[in-house]
Amino acid sequence: MEFRSFAIKGPIEIIPRKIADERGYFSEVFRVDAFTAYAGKIDFVQDNQSLSFRVGTIRGIHFQSDHAAQGKLVSCLAGKVLDVAVDLRHDSPDYGRWISTVLTSDANNQLWVPVGFGHAFCTLESNSMIGYRVTNYYSPENDKGVAWDDPDIAIEWPSLADPDTLSAKDRVQPALADLPQYFSMEA
Repeated sequence: MEFRSFAIKGPIEIIPRKIADERGYFSEVFRVDAFTAYAGKIDFVQDNQSLSFRVGTIRGIHFQSDHAAQGKLVSCLAGKVLDVAVDLRHDSPDYGRWISTVLTSDANNQLWVPVGFGHAFCTLESNSMIGYRVTNYYSPENDKGVAWDDPDIAIEWPSLADPDTLSAKDRVQPALADLPQYFSMEA
């Protein structure tokens, strides 16, 4: 496995090695010892999947607050997505900055989005499915977000990103400037 860090400390791209032959391939996609060497001790408690039918579907920027905060290990099970993590740690020198990577089922790569970061993605192919393993259970009362198109964050979405695909919840998320201080660097 290869681990790639970003300019913002926290998120990690994980690129598993593939052993291929004429039948297909084998890939070890997760190892606790290797993962914790880069991300620290993590306990996953829930696996989720999300399927988006349309190209340009935008989901996010989502996170859970307080005692229900989640780290997410995201992979693309089918198709192709631009996956984004936004630093929401109020005392971080990178507060409001974002990183992205393209996740594909062919590359089999993953993105670790730690607690303190918002998560979003845009589908680059139809019928794209992501799977994400999380460190805390879903909590409706702690389900939060920030506006996907906030100019203070200024995510460089692909030209095919389609605001018409936003959920009702994502259409009314607050601006970064109006977001309470949910996370700190120490958490």
